[in-house]
Parts: sequence; structure tokens; C-alpha cells
Amino acid sequence: MNGELATAEPEKLRYRLLHVAARITRTARRTRVAITASWPWADALTSAFTKLTALPRPTG
Repeated sequence: MNGELATAEPEKLRYRLLHVAARITRTARRTRVAITASWPWADALTSAFTKLTALPRPTG
């Protein structure tokens, strides 16, 4: 992990996540988050979501 948010405190991460310029849309099978491209942290948040979806699902 690299970049400014790699070593960010939880408060900073919460602030940026809660103040995202995005729209959540739902269809029958999928939930999507459309992040505004001009938002300052769009790339960081998009890459974080991509990394989260690449993780294997927990078994149990």
C-alpha cells in the first residue's frame, strides 16, 4: 500500500469516506457506487474498493 492514505489515521479515512461525492444505485443483482471523477480522492477510493473485492470471501 502506498500514497497519502496508506498511513492515514482512522479519523481521516472516515472523513474522506463519509464525504465522498458519489451515488449508490441498486439493480436486481448488483449494487454500484458511481464516484464523481473530479472528486479529489476518487482514485484512492476506487483502488481501495478494487482491492477489497479481490479478497477471497470468508468461508464458514
